[in-house]
Amino acid sequence: MQIVDPHTHVWLNDPQFPWPVENTKPPAEDRTAEMLLSLMSSHGVERTVLVQVIHYRWDNSYVADCVRRYPDKFMGVGRVNPEDPAAADHVSEWTERGIHGVRLSPAVGDAGDWFTDASKMDPIFARAEALGVPLLLLTQPPRLRDLVPLLDRHPNLDLAIDHMADCKADDTAGRRLLTDLARYPKVTVKISHTWSISGQPYPWSDTHGLVEDVYQAFGGQRIMWGTDWPVSEGKAEYGQTLSVVQDEFSRFIAPEDMEWVLGKTALSLWSFGQ
Repeated sequence: MQIVDPHTHVWLNDPQFPWPVENTKPPAEDRTAEMLLSLMSSHGVERTVLVQVIHYRWDNSYVADCVRRYPDKFMGVGRVNPEDPAAADHVSEWTERGIHGVRLSPAVGDAGDWFTDASKMDPIFARAEALGVPLLLLTQPPRLRDLVPLLDRHPNLDLAIDHMADCKADDTAGRRLLTDLARYPKVTVKISHTWSISGQPYPWSDTHGLVEDVYQAFGGQRIMWGTDWPVSEGKAEYGQTLSVVQDEFSRFIAPEDMEWVLGKTALSLWSFGQ
């Protein structure tokens, strides 16, 4: 079984990859590709998708550099400024530089209402759809209502919901909004962040019912795990984000589906040159 982690972040304090001027407090400690490769090797993870960390904002250069240096190990997802009229062209430019996918992070509330502006969103969604690259969405359940018309207008776009939309285990309305998206065949869900949304220690048992509902709604071929390293540090060990899937979720995920959850779903979106 090939294990592929579809969600990690890396950064490096280096003038070659400068922090944006608005980032007045960049991370003091590096989390480099090489550090991640060591963790991957220790836990049997063969490949990883690097998702642009918010600290860099819209400059995806470090992720692109890591992909260039380790093409058999990494693929990358970038960010573009969703309120920039040239955002769709930036998706194309970064794709030409080796980035395979774009991530949007609409907050719930006024700060994220740009997500409801079709004049801003449709060009980005259409460009990712035309390029055949996935769009990752980091948000919370109430914003999923605004996603529905975009999915209706862009039925051929591969879209991944990050971290189950950070739906709380007791949020039945949010859970319904998330699982209702299963009617769109190109939507996948990362069953990650159980360590974040849980009110319990490992193995975060209060979240298992949510994961099982997502699995039942989407099926094994449309869900995937993820570490969210190093954001997970302090709440979960790298290995725990994998063992909770292998040891705990195996109680309700069929063995043939586990192959998809741990690797094949991610490989359907990111080919790693295969």
